[in-house]
Amino acid sequence: MEAAMRIVPAGNVVPARWRNGGGWTRELCAWPAPADWIVRVSVADVEADGPFSAFPGVDRWFAVLDGDGVALAHDGGPAVRLTPQDAIHRFDGEAPTDCRLLGGATRDFNVMARRDRARASVRAIDAAPAATAAVPDWSACFAVAPLRVRAVGDAWRALAARTLAWASAPARLEVEAAPGTRGWRIDVHAKAHRR
Repeated sequence: MEAAMRIVPAGNVVPARWRNGGGWTRELCAWPAPADWIVRVSVADVEADGPFSAFPGVDRWFAVLDGDGVALAHDGGPAVRLTPQDAIHRFDGEAPTDCRLLGGATRDFNVMARRDRARASVRAIDAAPAATAAVPDWSACFAVAPLRVRAVGDAWRALAARTLAWASAPARLEVEAAPGTRGWRIDVHAKAHRR
């Protein structure tokens, strides 16, 4: 049986301070459990230049929501400049990553997926999945502007800006949005995992 769609407004999540003091994180979802997640979705406030925490074995996606933007340098390479107008940026969690603010503080969208336990895709909401794609084990949508979303077969629901909708067990979400609406779809296919 398919799990009900869950709605998590970022503004309703209490932020947690980073260990290095450089910002705050609002964890919107850690699936299937916070202590043993396969995929983790959050919104973070970056207040100071500095290194990102290392996450070996994790695929990461990062997008700027508010602020002038950031420059991310991975493993000593050239910096990638990201602003609220840019596409989401993917990188390896084990790569040493340094973040430099282009102006003041930024608010950013983050997705992390453990690559040994899942195959994840993160794409713009207007990029429809292939008709032959398998139904994922976990599916989500993050809206930067209001839109409508539903788990296939269910009723449409309004999704406010800066809100995550997700479902599992398995589910694919459908999205209705005005052309040019910014946001992302996340689909996760879990792999067999042995302990």
